[in-house]
Amino acid sequence: MAADAASGARAAADAAARNAYGKLVAILARRCGDLAAAEDALADAFTKALDAWPHSGVPDRPEAWLLTTARRRLTDLARKAAVRARAEPELAVLMDRVGEAAEQSPLPDERLALLLACADPQIDPALHTPLMLQAALGLDAARIDSAFLTSPAAMGQRLARGKAKLRAAGLRYETPVPADLPARLAPVLQAIYAAYTAGFDLTGEDPAKARDLSGEALFLARLVAHLAPEAAEACALQALIAHCEARAPARRGPDGVFIPLAQQDPALWDAALIDEAESALRRALALAPPGRFALEAAIQSVHAERRRTGTTHWRAAAALYDRLVETGAGLGAHIARACAHGEAFGAGVALDQLEALQAGAGEHQPYFAARAHWLAAAGRSGEARAAYTRAAALSADPALRAFLQGRAAQL
Repeated sequence: MAADAASGARAAADAAARNAYGKLVAILARRCGDLAAAEDALADAFTKALDAWPHSGVPDRPEAWLLTTARRRLTDLARKAAVRARAEPELAVLMDRVGEAAEQSPLPDERLALLLACADPQIDPALHTPLMLQAALGLDAARIDSAFLTSPAAMGQRLARGKAKLRAAGLRYETPVPADLPARLAPVLQAIYAAYTAGFDLTGEDPAKARDLSGEALFLARLVAHLAPEAAEACALQALIAHCEARAPARRGPDGVFIPLAQQDPALWDAALIDEAESALRRALALAPPGRFALEAAIQSVHAERRRTGTTHWRAAAALYDRLVETGAGLGAHIARACAHGEAFGAGVALDQLEALQAGAGEHQPYFAARAHWLAAAGRSGEARAAYTRAAALSADPALRAFLQGRAAQL
């Protein structure tokens, strides 16, 4: 029975973290003016919840319980600090009004407010996106590192140093307003897309967390595009995420088997999301020459055409990837470009391009999966088997790992 109570408490805490972490940090940070202190207080509240809930039962409103507990900790800290003590009356009043925070915000969503705050020009630009992913979207350093191709330890140290600098500089959390959006748009868009790709990568490991992150990223992309309708890249990001989400129902079989894009049934793709993506992409292209997100969305649009025509125009996709890598896109774009060129011009072209990327590929799983595919297509079975085996070893997704192992076994 005690084990069941502890398990139920853990599940409730996990659900609250998935559904409301960013919102709670945003509310606390907006009121106390210190992002790191808000995160610390919320972490303490989660710890207290795991101690108390197995005995007292999970409260009817776990998020409200966590917010109240974190608020009390911040108030206690304020009382103990002489400097903070001078602001204690104001803090107490603000904390009492915390339940009204969402309604009073000048922005329609607390998470967006926190994203904009993390993009403050006074903060080191290198910290903008990692801070947003951790503070507003609840990702840990280990997950954030995958978006930046760094080690979890390095990312953790980077975040810790950044927050220490914020404290040392006395930089307070300032409530952003809609007028802040244009100047802070680029890092906000990057963080939203990084959150989406993190959710995509989590599909096989933690489906619930993956759905939450993907849904949150699509929501935020729509919201930013609505608030900045004249910003081409905001519209383009909405198009890109909507296109990718449209294919979510076809990525796994009924038994959870991984299905690569080329083998997906287009009839399972979400037509409404494709229509939304195409509309947003048309808006983006009408506003400005295509930037990074518009090019990526256009590539997804080429794939979406298979639902209507039954074929993929690989030469068009290859040409779009050529333009995308010219924007300074990362390793993933270069690997995808090699694959598109392979489909359009043959396996030899793909392998030549992948060979040029080898020095910087490190232990990047998609690189070895792509190399394995094109080695197999070129008839180099032994090398392909070795590359598939290495790609499978680097995959954290059991379904993808089984798919890659199956390909190796077929050679």
